[in-house]
Amino acid sequence: MKTEIRKEIELIEPLDSIERGFKLDVLSWIDSGAEICRLEKPAIPPKHLVSYFAVVDEDHLLLVDHIDAELWLPTGGHVEPGEHPKATVIREAKEELSIDGEFVKSDPVFLTVTETVGKSARHKDVSLWYLLKGDRSANIVFDDTEFHAIKWFHKNEVPLNRTDQHMERFLRKVYSY
Repeated sequence: MKTEIRKEIELIEPLDSIERGFKLDVLSWIDSGAEICRLEKPAIPPKHLVSYFAVVDEDHLLLVDHIDAELWLPTGGHVEPGEHPKATVIREAKEELSIDGEFVKSDPVFLTVTETVGKSARHKDVSLWYLLKGDRSANIVFDDTEFHAIKWFHKNEVPLNRTDQHMERFLRKVYSY
């Protein structure tokens, strides 16, 4: 599975020097033989793989008001051992939003390495960001044990002061400002 994940990461075209640095770091991390999946909650090992997915409908994206992180974030989850990150996206879309995930593009579009914030133990998330097709008119039933709320934001109205620290760069990459 590591070989498949490595190939997907190699295909990511970095937006900038930050993402280029993340890509080099993550490829080296995978090549080191380290465990890349979380084995035990909340943070064993302290650096592990996550699949984020932004549900998009034209110039809007769906964010969740995450209880633990205390931020508006794309939905996502930890990649389980032996699970492909795309399978994580499909599983989490069903579990957290009760939707059948349909990829805009099957490969990840963005890569980040982030020190987590919020109520859980601090650790590093290596996040592959995917895009799923969304429908703003659909009634989405979300997991209220993980999220206070969900909301569609216009790309220019995302609360950048209360979201993932890389969100502005992600939006720039996806919407080519």
